[in-house]
Amino acid sequence: MTARFGRVIPAMVTPFSDDGALNIDASVALAKWLVEQGSEGLVITGTTGEGPAVTDEEDWELWRAIAESVTVPVIAGTTTNDTAHSVQQTRKAEELGCDGILAVTPYYNRPSQAGIFAHFEAVASSTKLPVVLYDIPVRTGRKIETATLLRLAHEISNVVAVKDAAGNPGETAKVIRDAPQDFEVYSGDDALTLPLLAVGAVGVISVAAHWSAPEHVAMIDAWESGDAHEAQRINKRLLESFDYETGDEAPNPVPTKAMMRTLGLNVGEPRLPMGPTPKGLEDKAREVYSRLKA
Repeated sequence: MTARFGRVIPAMVTPFSDDGALNIDASVALAKWLVEQGSEGLVITGTTGEGPAVTDEEDWELWRAIAESVTVPVIAGTTTNDTAHSVQQTRKAEELGCDGILAVTPYYNRPSQAGIFAHFEAVASSTKLPVVLYDIPVRTGRKIETATLLRLAHEISNVVAVKDAAGNPGETAKVIRDAPQDFEVYSGDDALTLPLLAVGAVGVISVAAHWSAPEHVAMIDAWESGDAHEAQRINKRLLESFDYETGDEAPNPVPTKAMMRTLGLNVGEPRLPMGPTPKGLEDKAREVYSRLKA
C-alpha cells in the first residue's frame, strides 16, 4: 500500500528567534532542507513543533508559509483539549492550504472513550481534509482504545490514519487487521518503527528523521524489498539517535533543536516550559551524528 502522506515524515521543530519570536524564514528554510534530505512529508505544530506554546496567529502564519514552500504533504497539528478551539483551528488549516491534520487525544481533561470519539468526530466533520489521529497516552493521559479507534476508522470517512505512539505492537497489529483496508498506521515512536512495519505500518512520523531521513528511507526500502537483515542493520545504527532524541533531562524537542543548531540550521531554543538546553547537549549531538554518518 502506498503511504498517502509519504513514509518518512519528520515532526518538524518550530524555529524561534533569539527573542523567542516565531522565525518564519528559518521555518521555511528548515522545511525545504528536510525535504532535500529525503523527507516525504512534514508534520508541523505537533508535539515536537511545540504546538501548545505557539499562538493561533503564529499557527496560521506557519501553516501558510510551509504549505506554500514545499511540494510534499503538510500535516498541521490543529487540536488541543478544547474541542471548539480544535474545530476552529482545523478549519483554518484547510483554508491555508494544508494537506491533512494531526488530531491528538485530548490531554489533561481525561475524557471517557465516548468523549474521545465525540471530540474526533467533531474535528473530522469540520473539514474535508484527511485526519491522522495521534495516540500518545504517555503525554495525554488517555489511550484511544482499540474499539474506539476502529469505530472512528470505520464510521468517519476522513479519519484515514493513526500516529501510533502507544507502545504496543501487538495491539497495533489488531488495529491493522480490523481497520478498513485503506486505513494507515504510522509509527509515532522511532524505536518501534521497525516492529510496527513488521505488523503492517506504512511509515513513521519521526523525531530523529530531522537528521536521519536517508537512513529511515533506506530502512523502509530494505523492509519493503524483503531484506529484513538490512533493515535490522540500519535500525541498529539508528538506535543511538533514538536514545538521544528525548529524556528526562532534555525532553523532545530540546535535543532535536540542539542537533539542528550543530548542523547550521537556525532554529533557536525551545519556548518555556521546554527549556533550557542542558550543558553539553550540543557536544552529544555532534557525537551522535558523527557515529551515525560514519
